[in-house]
Amino acid sequence: MEEEDATISRIITDLEETLNQNPTTPISHSTLQDLQSLLNTNDPDLIFRFFDQLPSKGLSVSSLIHPISSAMDGGPTNLSLLASKVYLSLLLSPNSPVFTLFTPMAFLSLLRSIRRALKRPQHGANGGTRLTVTRKRKRGEKARGSKDITRSLNEFNEEESEYDGRTLLIVLEKLESVMGLIYLNRFPDSLKSLIQMVAEIPVLSLEMGASFGGYSGLTDLCSRILSRLLRSEHGDMASTAAEVLKSLTPLILMGKSQARTFALGFLRGKMMGLAKESDGVKKAVMNLPKYLANKAQEKAEPRGLAVEAIMEIVKAMEFKDQVGFAEYTVKMCQGKPNLRLIAVDLILMLMMSLRDRLCVDSDGKVEDSWGLSCLEALIQRCSDSSAAIRARALSNLAQLVGEFMSNEKNREVLKKVMGFREGEMNTLLRIRCMDEKAAVRKAALMLVTKFTGLFGGSVDGVVLKTLGISCSDPLVSIRKAAISAISEAFRTFSDESVTAEWLHSVPCLITDNETSIQEECEKLFLELVLDRVSRAGSSGSTLHDSNVKEKSIEKEIKLLFPEGVLGLLKEICNGEVTPWVKKICTSLGKKKRLKPKIAIALQNVIRSSESIWLKHSMAIEKWTAPAGAWFLLSEVSAYLPKAVDWEFLHHHWQLLDKYEAGGDFKSPLASRDEQEDEEGIVSSSVSWAGDRVCLLQTISNVSVELPPEAAADLAHNLLKRIEGFNMHTTEVNAHVKALRTLCRQKALNATEADMLVLKWVHQLLSKASQILEKFISEISEANKDSSFFTPPRSGREGKKAMAVSRSLSEVVTAVYTIGSVVIVCPTADMSSIVPLLYTIITSGNSGPNLNKLPGPSVSIKQIAPSLYIQAWLTLGKLCLADGKLAKSYIPLFVQELEKSDCVALRNNIVVMMADFCVRYTALVDCYIAKITMCLRDSCELVRRQTFILLSRLLQRDYVKWRGVLFLRFLLSLVDESEKIRQLADYLFGNILKAKAPLLAYNSFVEAIFVLNDCHVHNGLNDSRGLQTEHRLFSIRGNDEKSRSKRMHIYVSLLKQMAPEHLLATFAKLCAEILAAASDGMLNIEDATGQSVLQDAFQILACKEIRITATRGSASDAGEIEEEAGDAGASSAAAKGRAITQAVRKGLIQNTIPIFIELKRLLESKNSPLSGSLMECLRILLKDYKNEIDDILVADRQLQKELTYDMQKYESAKAAAAVATSPALSKGHSSLAKNLQTDSRMASAMANAAAAATARSVLKEVNTQTPPLSAMSVPKLKTAQRGTAARNDRPLHVLESLRSRKSFDSDEEN
Repeated sequence: MEEEDATISRIITDLEETLNQNPTTPISHSTLQDLQSLLNTNDPDLIFRFFDQLPSKGLSVSSLIHPISSAMDGGPTNLSLLASKVYLSLLLSPNSPVFTLFTPMAFLSLLRSIRRALKRPQHGANGGTRLTVTRKRKRGEKARGSKDITRSLNEFNEEESEYDGRTLLIVLEKLESVMGLIYLNRFPDSLKSLIQMVAEIPVLSLEMGASFGGYSGLTDLCSRILSRLLRSEHGDMASTAAEVLKSLTPLILMGKSQARTFALGFLRGKMMGLAKESDGVKKAVMNLPKYLANKAQEKAEPRGLAVEAIMEIVKAMEFKDQVGFAEYTVKMCQGKPNLRLIAVDLILMLMMSLRDRLCVDSDGKVEDSWGLSCLEALIQRCSDSSAAIRARALSNLAQLVGEFMSNEKNREVLKKVMGFREGEMNTLLRIRCMDEKAAVRKAALMLVTKFTGLFGGSVDGVVLKTLGISCSDPLVSIRKAAISAISEAFRTFSDESVTAEWLHSVPCLITDNETSIQEECEKLFLELVLDRVSRAGSSGSTLHDSNVKEKSIEKEIKLLFPEGVLGLLKEICNGEVTPWVKKICTSLGKKKRLKPKIAIALQNVIRSSESIWLKHSMAIEKWTAPAGAWFLLSEVSAYLPKAVDWEFLHHHWQLLDKYEAGGDFKSPLASRDEQEDEEGIVSSSVSWAGDRVCLLQTISNVSVELPPEAAADLAHNLLKRIEGFNMHTTEVNAHVKALRTLCRQKALNATEADMLVLKWVHQLLSKASQILEKFISEISEANKDSSFFTPPRSGREGKKAMAVSRSLSEVVTAVYTIGSVVIVCPTADMSSIVPLLYTIITSGNSGPNLNKLPGPSVSIKQIAPSLYIQAWLTLGKLCLADGKLAKSYIPLFVQELEKSDCVALRNNIVVMMADFCVRYTALVDCYIAKITMCLRDSCELVRRQTFILLSRLLQRDYVKWRGVLFLRFLLSLVDESEKIRQLADYLFGNILKAKAPLLAYNSFVEAIFVLNDCHVHNGLNDSRGLQTEHRLFSIRGNDEKSRSKRMHIYVSLLKQMAPEHLLATFAKLCAEILAAASDGMLNIEDATGQSVLQDAFQILACKEIRITATRGSASDAGEIEEEAGDAGASSAAAKGRAITQAVRKGLIQNTIPIFIELKRLLESKNSPLSGSLMECLRILLKDYKNEIDDILVADRQLQKELTYDMQKYESAKAAAAVATSPALSKGHSSLAKNLQTDSRMASAMANAAAAATARSVLKEVNTQTPPLSAMSVPKLKTAQRGTAARNDRPLHVLESLRSRKSFDSDEEN
């Protein structure tokens, strides 16, 4: 008893001393410990005695509040928590005067103490913690100044380290108990502060490491405190619930953590239960998802977490409330960009999570439902103005379609819903697959893939074509998505259009720079082509005996091989597909991924076709295997020689071999009239010889497996066929290569193989040389008689003419054979062949040196053009094998390329020159300009061939982008052929952009002069004499078509430039064209000069030259994030900041004076270009309004002139538009009478519109910075008060700034 009395005495004495010094001085640590030990006894009598003794010392119960509050506010953490614990214990003590002890200020001190305990300590710069307490002087007390209590950090380190997290838990437990004793309905601010503090505890404890004896215990306490506050005793439950939810929102929207789990758990476990009991709480909970949607960030990860939290809340709602939120989400789709973005994500989750999404009535019609509204809103957002929203909506729609397809019932319902919109969706997909933003294109391709599986019908033709184009997209991700989409269509549908588009779009990607795309291309070809053929071939071998008598042979064969295999094989033979199929088969073969079943299946296809043909009693001589079967077998047999049956090959060799015992060659065309035109025979025999060529290739591939006797017989047969020189040219190469392969395979070593090959090569060359000499001599003799190749006048002369025709066919084949032989044996002696070929290509030419050579004086080019072409082709092959020969004859090739009128010959020479460039780069380099002339050839084939070959040489660095080469390539961007335009777009947009990024910038201004055929530019001084070439590679004219072509080229180049190069190009245009025109260096009275100047105006006004990197909106940033992640977004933002505003400002300040001077010059000459200048200036005033603002404020006269000129120009333009309107062109008599009045009215309306336009344009320039009077500025102290006030700025200066008005054109006029 005495000890307890002593404790009470010490407490009261310390309180008395503290309060006598300063009421705000914190209570001491020892006093707090004594007080806590007293309260821990929980003895009502003892506590009553403590409260009863306070008045005896002149103290009141309320006098305890200030010292304890000061300790909670200002002391170290352990002292602050102890004071909080004491304060709460006082409130909970028996017979405590609660209403006296509880004050809002003390309660706020308690909350601050708890918050401080959860935050990390903030140390001073000198390593110590300073606590300054300022005491106010009481009346009548001597001035003691301020008491600066300084405690070093070392002094408190021990106390800080003794801080135990369990103390905080005890404080929170007592706080919970106090909330059951004290109701905060009379203290709304305290209630709000308590809710906010409790909501912060889970987050702050995470930052402290949750070292409080268990995070779950701490959050459980928070949950209990919030639950106590959500009682009616603490005020309106609806308001309290709203405040609780608002405080928990940051936790819900933060990243995945325990704090977020706590918030969501409290929401589900407590709030949802209370919502069932209280309408006010229910209303708050129902509004929380809407609030979260408005607070969600635009970035992908935070937005996804927000959507996840919203859906957890929505799933716990009743169905009618869920439908209400779905309707609100649909309305969000019409809101701001951030709301539209999260709305499309919410629609996906709602459609995938809730019930009764799409309903169909008994009549099969789709009922109106919340799901239908959501689906319509999602489809609308696929055409949103923001690229990020478009991409997200398309992606979510694709995911939704995929989800519905997993359930058959849902699939049928969705199919009916989308069936009504099939046309609309096809249009949408066509547009979005060609969108300017990569993320949108990728999402659209994903949607196409899903739609392909949804609908059982065929794919829209335009969409299919778009998918094919997307396979050549610059971005790897887009190409992969396009490959997936078109492959899914090919996997689902086997019609001819899908097969053709897939084969023209996917196999060519085997040469893609991305290895993963090459591998995907191989994988898909193996699955969709080879495996499909394998399945059909294996099934067809068992079905070919089916009895289908009523149907034609073609239909029977198609029924025999399902999955469109025959159409697939036929399309493989397409000349544009064949090279890629060869590459893919080669790659698969080297990787040993080709299976023997594909070779067996192809043999079965050929056998089955032959069996059906014979079953219908058709002549076997007229049978041909299904198109493409022999070709594909020839490619795969190189890696599967053991899978090909020699008996099968031998059987078909005999069928296709047209030799008789006597050695006469009989072609399938032998029965035709011998008088038939030679070209018809050639074109028909090409298709006949195709199978034979592929068969020979197959035999060459499996020659290792041939029996020795069969191989020897075959080699002898092949040589005999070649020596006959009566085959079609397509067969010659196959025979020569097959013969060489047989010799090498059957020889014992490489030396013996070379000797065998050289032996029959010399034999062939000798016979071919004799045939050539004989033919030339015959022409020379026949030339003496003018009847060479004249129409036959009698039967004898007709037979003679036909003999000469057969002789011509033989010599053409002989010349072609020479070229084939020199390819397989470059070391062969050609000394006797070259003069004969030279005689052919120079026959009929006049010249002192040529007349001395023996040979025909008549031109073989005229009487035998096919021989003339073959002679050039063979001579080119000889030059490839002999460098000395090439050095002598390459100039002849260039000369013939320039003057030849034969398309086939020009095309062949272009190919040969490309080969020469690879083999003899230095020799051909000086002729590149001559080769580029073919880019403007009259034949599309020659132009395309030239473009492709030169592009390949440029990529491989055999040719450099210098001189006129780049400028001549530009015209391919606007070529008449769509294929050439596509190739040019790909070259400039992908290859050139990566390989030579500065080329477009360096040559831009020169390109303007070249395209307009204007010769005042310095870069064209060396080319002034070549007027023909200049005109050929220019687009002269000021008509709309010519201007649009040139503008397309300019825009294509601008798209390749970096932002800094766009600024530099802007400056170069102003300095080298506009300034040159104003200085008189560019003649603006000349037609070409006017075109150059007008093009410059159009370029400066176009959107492609504007810098948009620093003007990106939030939605654009979101799109960057979707496409490239956070790193890509920060990189793009850094690049945008690199282009400083100072550069733009300096640029436009130098440009405006040039425009003003040029405007005066054009007006003085009454030039028609004034309109173009004013239109360009109007756009610049809008685009660069921030930079021009300083110019106009500094020069009011310039401002007035621009306003007047702009109004005058807009007035004239508006009046012209009104005059040409349909309303004024009607020929009614009543209108004719009032035409003059209407014209005046129209003129007045035009003037008003022009004035408004001019004011708006000029006003926009000055509306960027608001007037100072409209801004909230801090209050300024007067100069007379205090010595610290600044006197360096007089008041009249500040007053002048306040009275300064913003520029308004109405006031000036």
